Amino acid sequence: MWRSCGVIPKIQVLLSTYNGEQYLNEQLESLLAQQHVDLKILIRDDGSRDSTASIIEEFIRKYPQIIKLYIGENKGAKASFFDLLDRAAESSNDFDFIAFCDQDDVWMEEKLISAIRMLENGKNSDSMPMMYCSATQMVQSDLRKLAVWPEPPRQPISIYNALVENIAVGCTTVLNREAVSLLAHNMPNNVPDVIMHDWWAYICVSSSGKVVFDENPHILYRQHTNNALGGGTDKWLMKWINRIKRYSKGKNHYIISNQARVFLETFQGKLPSKQINIIRQLVDISQKRVFQRLSFALRQPFYRQNYMDNLVLKILIILGKI
Repeated sequence: MWRSCGVIPKIQVLLSTYNGEQYLNEQLESLLAQQHVDLKILIRDDGSRDSTASIIEEFIRKYPQIIKLYIGENKGAKASFFDLLDRAAESSNDFDFIAFCDQDDVWMEEKLISAIRMLENGKNSDSMPMMYCSATQMVQSDLRKLAVWPEPPRQPISIYNALVENIAVGCTTVLNREAVSLLAHNMPNNVPDVIMHDWWAYICVSSSGKVVFDENPHILYRQHTNNALGGGTDKWLMKWINRIKRYSKGKNHYIISNQARVFLETFQGKLPSKQINIIRQLVDISQKRVFQRLSFALRQPFYRQNYMDNLVLKILIILGKI
């Protein structure tokens, strides 16, 4: 499309802010420094009580044609991004791509154009919904480098992975116009049961289009105490101790099957009958007897990328807590 006719791609960045005064200047400056794209930034403030809105308004005075802001009630990051996506869809014909953005990272100047090139190179047709996600360069609050995370997928990227694991870091996500349309016309009917907006996007696009993963990081991903969801800085043992603690408190019980149920209710008219049947089994497995759960765990097609995570998936299915 844009590449063949020499036109600069138009992209809209969707940024949700909440009490982000500490790092917001750096993030906005890194967005404005993006190379080889026609950039617009749509910001939804999620009811900040600090100087976040004032910082944004100062940027708007300098760049009124690029940045737009609207203030919303405090809903949390997930619902805020769904609201942004809904608004972006109203003007989707004005843009070739949209990108999700967090308030506290720093984007390398080639981030967006790298994503766009990979999306264009990976598509099989002009009508295919496409989603890009990538590894990140995790950094401390002062931008000192930590590790690159997450690792590239070891197994195929598919709906059978997406329903039980999210490989997409939201702040790396870029969607083409067809993927935006797909999401906008299939908004979840129960947002609280969706785990996160980026996971929902991964599920939806993997079911109807194609997801590509870039193992090269183009973003400095800050790790600090205010992250809504952080990266993988924990050591292996500590990561599993924290998971066990969350699980013992019941925080992660049924979240995967609940999200799968919402997806099935939303997309079942667009899925092949065989796929509908196996997803329905996943949704209902917690209600089955232990022998049925064991049988399903051994033969079901769902998988996670890591061997240990995949083993835990089977155990959760057997326990009926998926």
